Amino acid sequence: METTVQTTELVTMTESAATIVRNLLAEKNIPTYALRVFVAGGGCSGMQYGMSFEPEARAGDSLIEPFEGVKVVVDPQSATYLRGAQIDYVESLMGGGFRIENPNAVSACGCGHSFRTTGTSSAAPASGGGCGSGGCGSH
Repeated sequence: METTVQTTELVTMTESAATIVRNLLAEKNIPTYALRVFVAGGGCSGMQYGMSFEPEARAGDSLIEPFEGVKVVVDPQSATYLRGAQIDYVESLMGGGFRIENPNAVSACGCGHSFRTTGTSSAAPASGGGCGSGGCGSH
């Protein structure tokens, strides 16, 4: 299996996000797993972010280790949309969650989980709906 180890950061992560990831890995008793960050079609702005834990990187993935005990993997297609992005974890009165600050996004929906780049359509997918209707798939 060929995995690309990044010497320059494809994505970065804040210390607060790394702490949450470490805590989740420990809580789920999967300390060696990696956080997969990906982009998929959908959401009210055309594309949406996704995250999951995986036991190992897949062939072609980029592997980033921003902090001790935290590994992030990104597939080649998602890397196109995520290059230069920062993963953060924010707390608010409405709760906490991961937030991706993406310099490639030209617009995003109110929930922050869906975005559009210059190369994607501005139209919402046919299954549509806005953030309030659950169209993002994140509510």
